[in-house]
Formats: sequence, C-alpha cells, structure tokens
Amino acid sequence: MGTHFKGPASQVAALDAYIKLVRAAESLSARSHRLLPAGLTITQFGVLEALHHLGPMCPSAIAGKVLKSAGNLTLVVDNLARAGLVQRERNPDDRRFLTIHLTARGRTFIAGLFPKIAAAITAEFGVLTAAEQATLAGLCRKLGRGRAGQT
Repeated sequence: MGTHFKGPASQVAALDAYIKLVRAAESLSARSHRLLPAGLTITQFGVLEALHHLGPMCPSAIAGKVLKSAGNLTLVVDNLARAGLVQRERNPDDRRFLTIHLTARGRTFIAGLFPKIAAAITAEFGVLTAAEQATLAGLCRKLGRGRAGQT
C-alpha cells in the first residue's frame, strides 16, 4: 500500500517510495529481532558486532557505527557490561578517555551468534539478485547521505 495523498506527482512518488522503504525496513527489522536471544536488543547486537569486527573502540565511535546518541549508548553499554559481555577500560594516561572491549564471554557469545544472524539476513535478501542488492545498497547510501549542501 502506498500513499493516499492526492498532490503533485513528485510528492506522491516520493511519499509512496518512502512508505515502501520504511515498511520493508520495519518488516526486516522485526524478523531480525526474532532471531536474537531473549533480552538482547538489536542495538546491543550492533555494539557487540562492531566490537567483534572492528576491535575495541571509544563510545563515540561505537555510537557512530550503530547510529545512536552517546547518551543512549551509555545505557546499552551498561547493560552489556552487567551481562558480562563488555568491559570499559580507562586510559591510564588520560582517565577521560574510555575504551569498550569485548570480554572473553562477549567474544564467545558474538562469535556464536553472528553467523546465525548473517545467514538469516542473507536468506532474507535472497529474494533479490546480487545486482539488485548492490543497487539497493547504493540507493540506500545515497538516501542516507541526503542532499548535498542542504541543512
């Protein structure tokens, strides 16, 4: 279902595409959430995945990777630390600088979970050809960057 808005063709087309994009993203997100173990949020998974593939990072770098605010990330890291999956480490030379690391338990957890999630996402995207996936990725990147020079 698209928009029921009756306006200029350019607005109708944009709104229709937006509705379809959001619905597809929400549908994929809902199916992805069902794959996660009870109590683990998609943002927590994103933090664990980033640390797993990129190594220890400061909170602001992680926030940028998972597209969350620093304030929200603090709560996410608190919960992951409470579960024993990550730990915070202060720089001994500058105590203001903090790095988040996976614990041994966190490494084992994400190493076991990530392949299952990757396989499920691969299956979800199997409805698209490799060329369609590449086109979609490019279009999403273009939309994500927005119009150049616009505030």
